Amino acid sequence: MAVLAESGSNPDVDLLYDINGLAKDAPHWFDRGMAFVGEYGLLVAMVLLVVWCWWSVRRRGDEDAPATIAALVWAPLAAAIAVLVNVPIRGFVERPRPFLTHQGLDVLVHGKTDYSFVSDHATITMALGVGLFVANRKFGLAGIGLALAEGFCRIYMGVHYPTDVVGGYALGTAVALLLSPLAAALLTPVMKAVERSPRAGWIVRGRSATVGLVPGARAALESEERDLAA
Repeated sequence: MAVLAESGSNPDVDLLYDINGLAKDAPHWFDRGMAFVGEYGLLVAMVLLVVWCWWSVRRRGDEDAPATIAALVWAPLAAAIAVLVNVPIRGFVERPRPFLTHQGLDVLVHGKTDYSFVSDHATITMALGVGLFVANRKFGLAGIGLALAEGFCRIYMGVHYPTDVVGGYALGTAVALLLSPLAAALLTPVMKAVERSPRAGWIVRGRSATVGLVPGARAALESEERDLAA
């Protein structure tokens, strides 16, 4: 398929040069930091944000904890599915990396030999961010903010066009949202079963949350756990 952006008169290419041009004026140490953050740092931050949200949910032990935990489980699954969907998209579009087509870019990460559209990093982070938003809006907004920062970094690094990033955002969002009802229908009963388990229940509800239940509910839960153990 024809390359999506071939000319510097294209707004996509103009924005690429504008953002990547910031790297030319930045100190070398700053560019190295941006390269690390854009390649690894923000992905790690997204994973830690998901773990933080999970820890917060299980500690509170709300009644809807199983549904929330199910949504958190869905977030990384959505990211994985989105990346798999991206494999045939890349092969169909066959868009070269921008530094292979356009001269004068300051490329901060070398060795990229695969196609450019769409950005895996943008896809993964936005799928995680939207999945987090389904589970918890506060954490989700933070996750979406990290995904936006990831997209900026990929353009700044000279390894993606802006439309590569936008395409990744669209793909990650579509997978996370469109399949979310099905994922909730499948995963929520599983999390409810895990919550009732005497051994794995800590995944959904922490000990302090169980202690905080009203006496009748706590007694019923302990009785149910004894029955399951028997």
